[in-house]
Amino acid sequence: MRNRVKIVSEEVLSRNWGILKRTAFDFQRRDGSWQRQVRETYDRGPAAAVLLHDAGRGKITLVRQFRFPLYAQGKDAWPLEVCAGLLDGDDPETCVRREAEEEAGIRLRNVRHVFDVEMSPGSVIETISCFVGAYDAQSRVSDGGGLHQEGEDIEVIELALPEALMMIDDGRIVDAKTILLLQWLALHPAQ
Repeated sequence: MRNRVKIVSEEVLSRNWGILKRTAFDFQRRDGSWQRQVRETYDRGPAAAVLLHDAGRGKITLVRQFRFPLYAQGKDAWPLEVCAGLLDGDDPETCVRREAEEEAGIRLRNVRHVFDVEMSPGSVIETISCFVGAYDAQSRVSDGGGLHQEGEDIEVIELALPEALMMIDDGRIVDAKTILLLQWLALHPAQ
């Protein structure tokens, strides 16, 4: 399949929080003809996410923080989400352990990688490695809240898994990685 694409040119449009590029390429269609196409991609870099799960009590912990893109659309700008972050040079497991402590104040006992997901493969370069992480009452090491220097102001929320699943149905949970991880856990209740 890779021989059906020939890069013609790449232009970096912005290099800030991520990298925005415009790429022109020739694409071989299924009928054998070639077509010039131009696409923009936004490269966020690899990330990891973890659903914090206290199986003994049937609880999960999510976080809530301000998300400007939702605000810009006139939507609720404080969505419930799993802990997540960019790898920043770490491996995915190290990342989710770090993010769980920074964001939720929870030191995970163990973590299990459950899947990788491409968040929006039509325009965004962002592979997220998704985990479920075990915790219990002794796992709390701080109040969490995130890192002030990174602009984080995070609320930590613990709730029962059935309640979180109902929040997907009624639209209170809209974040894709969170929905996927909650549904994974619902399908694998022994985890």
